[in-house]
Amino acid sequence: MYPELFSIGPITISSFGVMIVIAFLSVNFLLRKEFLNHGYKTEYADDMIFRAAVGGILGAKIYFLIENYDIAIENIGGLWKIFYGILTLNSSLIASGIQLFGSGLVFLGGFIGGLIFVTYYIKKKSLSWLIMADLIAPYIALGHGIGRIGCLLVGDDYGIPTSLPWGISFPNGSPPSTAYNISQTGYIIPQDVSFTQVLTVHPTQIYEMILYFLIFYFLKFLLKKNHFNGEIFINYLFLAGIARFMVEFIRLNPRYYFDLSGAQYISLLMMIIAIIYHYFSRKTQIHASD
Repeated sequence: MYPELFSIGPITISSFGVMIVIAFLSVNFLLRKEFLNHGYKTEYADDMIFRAAVGGILGAKIYFLIENYDIAIENIGGLWKIFYGILTLNSSLIASGIQLFGSGLVFLGGFIGGLIFVTYYIKKKSLSWLIMADLIAPYIALGHGIGRIGCLLVGDDYGIPTSLPWGISFPNGSPPSTAYNISQTGYIIPQDVSFTQVLTVHPTQIYEMILYFLIFYFLKFLLKKNHFNGEIFINYLFLAGIARFMVEFIRLNPRYYFDLSGAQYISLLMMIIAIIYHYFSRKTQIHASD
């Protein structure tokens, strides 16, 4: 894998960061066209993508720190280094701070953070939240899928050990897929396996990438059909929720009640909201046609 693309002085450019930028730029380009086709100003797309980026990064970091509270102090130290480095014009201190604070971003936290920031903007512009959500929903899936390519390149968010022929090892991953690192997530390593051994694992980044690209194409197809306001977004919630819920069974994440991860509980909530909203929307449509 290629966790680092190149370095400029003390600053290292990671493949994950580049893919995140590509995801936002691609989504912004396509969303501008979507807004234009539906009679909305393209600047709305620009503003929403910017707010989604800011809210998404903050939400992703907060979610990561909640699930990994043991390293929260280290991340706060990184943030302090960034601010102090800016004040003193110390580039090496800034780079060190970015390396500490920049590690660890969780999509579901980013989704919640971005949703809050974009919702505020939609309300400020007096736009219909449901219509905007329908137009944006397919591109959330697309951006997520592109982002997972970054996870693959950097060697993060991989799954449990596997002997399947398409399994991948991440000797330079973040962290490397050694038996020791995998055991720290609670996964039980066989006694005859050395803790220093690099194991072959499920490339769950690829699984998710494929699933989110399929969701993108399906939602784009629905967007061209007659639908009630909010239907596309609700379909996104359900499909993205079930996709993440299933993949989590073979991903290495902390487990809580009933041996489910935090991401699985949020995924369940997404699916429940989608089912309830879809039920009442269909019921309203049936009554309106009577």
